[in-house]
Amino acid sequence: VGLLGCDFQLDEENNAYRIARIYEAAPWDAEVRSPLREPGLDVNEGDYLLEVNGRKIDTSKDPWAAFQGLAGEVVELTINDKPDCNDARRITVKPLASEFRLRNLAWIEENRQKVQRATNNRVGYIYVPDTSRNGQNELVRQFNAQWTKDALIIDERFNSGGQIPDRFIELLNRPIYNYWARRDHRDWRTPFLAHAGPKVMLINGWSGSGGDALPYYFRKAGLGPLVGTRTWGGLIGISGNPQPIDGGFVSAPTFGFWNTQGQWDVEGYGVEPDYFVENEPHKMARGEDPQLEKAIEVVLELLEKNPPPEPQKPAYPDRSDKVE
Repeated sequence: VGLLGCDFQLDEENNAYRIARIYEAAPWDAEVRSPLREPGLDVNEGDYLLEVNGRKIDTSKDPWAAFQGLAGEVVELTINDKPDCNDARRITVKPLASEFRLRNLAWIEENRQKVQRATNNRVGYIYVPDTSRNGQNELVRQFNAQWTKDALIIDERFNSGGQIPDRFIELLNRPIYNYWARRDHRDWRTPFLAHAGPKVMLINGWSGSGGDALPYYFRKAGLGPLVGTRTWGGLIGISGNPQPIDGGFVSAPTFGFWNTQGQWDVEGYGVEPDYFVENEPHKMARGEDPQLEKAIEVVLELLEKNPPPEPQKPAYPDRSDKVE
């Protein structure tokens, strides 16, 4: 099925499908975009989709019924700002085979903007999708853009795991060792990429493996509270096995997790949050995110109690020669 990266709404009065929302990632993100956002198309939310390849949309069916077999194909759409073909425009697009990444990026950017609005831009939002190479890249990229914020919300909900994420914690837990007074520039510090303000992590039951270890290490390092629901609880790892001669594949558990108190931990149970908040389906359908809202509440309380330190630079020493 070809997809346009949008939601439709049935206008029952006029018996036509209206484009209710066009999904967009961050303005700077060119990784994926809705076909309706290609340059020169001028398609807007609220416009009507009337025809696909010259065939009228049947409103007794799902709108995507008209896009069967059209993923990646050149398709002509008839678009209008009213529910009829008078003065309608015909545009050409290539529908997507999947909207997953587009909708995911739109969700992340929407969360970031919610946090910025709710905190007057004082708190940053970082989403960590996994603990593999992609997750490391995302953490570094987003941390690099937001380390100057007073506080951070780290969202690892739906984290699919990957590798053991100790280096993720090392980045988030970097201490500031000193500052440098520059003759020709603003002062800077070592390490440059470090954040000393409060932090909160969002977790849920879809986070597992490395997604279990990340909040466990976050708590172990004393970085801040966990908000959400208990993680999946799958922290027995695999590291590969010899391939059978018939070309098949065998996977066997290779290493299991035990803690510094000499106890088996996490596997089969998960990591509990400090603040239990469940995202109920009816609230999510309304566009609400109680877990994120609670994380904002908690991080603002932490920020009030423990703002990031702001040491004052001392007066420059007088190194001039003093002649009596």
